[in-house]
Amino acid sequence: MTGWPGRNTASRPAARALFLSSGRRTSPRPASRKSRSESPTTSPISSPSNFDEGRYRQLQGEEPDDLDASDLLQGNTVFQFLAYWMLSYIQTRLGDRFDIEPGADMMAAVETAEEYGLGVALVDRDIQETIQRFWARMTITEKLRMVGGLAFGVTDSRVVGVMAGLLVGLLAGPALALFGGAVGITQAVYLRAATAALLGGAAALVADQAASLAVGGDSRLAAALGSGGAVATVAAASGVADALVGSVLGGLTVTIIGSLALGIAGGLAVGIVAAGLIGLRGPVEPAEDGLDEMDIEELTDADVVTAMMEEFRQFSPGGADALIDERDAYIAHRLVDLRDAGYDVLAVVGAGHREGIERYLDDPASLPPMSSLTGTETGGRIPWGKIIGIGLSVCFVTFFVLLAMAGVQNAFLLRLFGAWFLINGVFAAGFAKLAGARWTSAGVGGAVAWMTSINPALAPGWFTGYVELRHLTVNVGDISTLNELLSDETKPIGEIVSEMFDVPLFKLIMVVALTNIGSIVASLLFVSYILPLFGTELGGVDGVSRLMIEGARNSAELIWRTVT
Repeated sequence: MTGWPGRNTASRPAARALFLSSGRRTSPRPASRKSRSESPTTSPISSPSNFDEGRYRQLQGEEPDDLDASDLLQGNTVFQFLAYWMLSYIQTRLGDRFDIEPGADMMAAVETAEEYGLGVALVDRDIQETIQRFWARMTITEKLRMVGGLAFGVTDSRVVGVMAGLLVGLLAGPALALFGGAVGITQAVYLRAATAALLGGAAALVADQAASLAVGGDSRLAAALGSGGAVATVAAASGVADALVGSVLGGLTVTIIGSLALGIAGGLAVGIVAAGLIGLRGPVEPAEDGLDEMDIEELTDADVVTAMMEEFRQFSPGGADALIDERDAYIAHRLVDLRDAGYDVLAVVGAGHREGIERYLDDPASLPPMSSLTGTETGGRIPWGKIIGIGLSVCFVTFFVLLAMAGVQNAFLLRLFGAWFLINGVFAAGFAKLAGARWTSAGVGGAVAWMTSINPALAPGWFTGYVELRHLTVNVGDISTLNELLSDETKPIGEIVSEMFDVPLFKLIMVVALTNIGSIVASLLFVSYILPLFGTELGGVDGVSRLMIEGARNSAELIWRTVT
């Protein structure tokens, strides 16, 4: 951000730009006085250069904190918001550690400009545009590493390992149902696993309720997991209740529960081993102590800043380009324009930006075109997600069309479509409700889930979110609330998560995300369990294949007759 009260005239010295590096605690007042003393006949400019107009107006109270939440429901904007939240969380943690208020240095520059009667110009790129380009420039691997880094910073690394194993297990379950027979997994194995899962889950639930009367927190969780694990182990080893479970549940239900139980058990085993290995590395507090011992002034030292920038550049070259290099060029463009217009400039910049901006100001001809620094970034890489989504949509539609062209009865197709509609609706609505959505919101998401599952341009979470917004008001302040909750090291994780769901912005994001996840899970379950069940009516895989070939032949003949 830059201030300007007036211009140089032809009789005055050439306009110039002075810089003050900021470590987010430094006051720009001494530099402003220095600028005035060096150039008493001109109007120097106080220039806090790491503000855009939106952030400045919010800090000044001129713009409401309310977010246009509908923007959060479009395309990749949810993920861009998560990236912004991650960066905000990191900034907040550093601010707490060094007793720095984010944005205080820039606001001090504004106040200094006003004190000396100087104007203020805002020269940084809009934060939303920067975050969009930052997210688009990062590779999938870099995004996963960033999310993982935040997770390790928020909670115990062993918890992250277990949760990652659980996620892998949920994905492995449907795969076992499809290909388990090839590796020797029989229906008897699924029955034993289903029995162990059901009895273990029931024991864990009873133990949890009993423990809640006497203990809480980690002790309650340990009691539930220990009891459930012990009962599940006994059931799996003895098979004492296999006959009872098999007589009550049908073959499909046994396969679903058993394969998911095997997948989750395997995933948790991997996660626990990973958590144990991570735990052997010891706690991370020493690194934080080392950070505490670093003086804030060291963070503005050129060598330290350069090392930090290079470390981030190695982590994410594309992200560093959008977050650092492009902003250096953008700010330099604005400062060059002001300098060429005859303004004296005092630019207050973050220490990490000074070197890049000065390099461009020394050689303005090296500045990239302004048009290359603005606008929506596509990333320039192959959109594998869209390709896979479109491919799945084409396969789904082709499957139904070919079966219809092969003469499969309409009643069968209607039952197949009904199963697709039902499983998508139940899981999408159920996951939305799990995130705290209202029944109307969850119902809308469930009703459209079947359609959005085959259309990569839509997502059921958008519909759920739009309905939920009728009862929620989200604003920028929610991010600060979330950061405060995550920084509280005195509360149990369960209590923190519960309070996070009370924050409207977090609740909205989770409702949207879990609705979409529910639809994805439903699609996997349909392909893994329901479709093979219907396929048996058509002669199994071989019968379905023959019908699809026949449907393709009939379609080709119909097209040939039409065109000839």
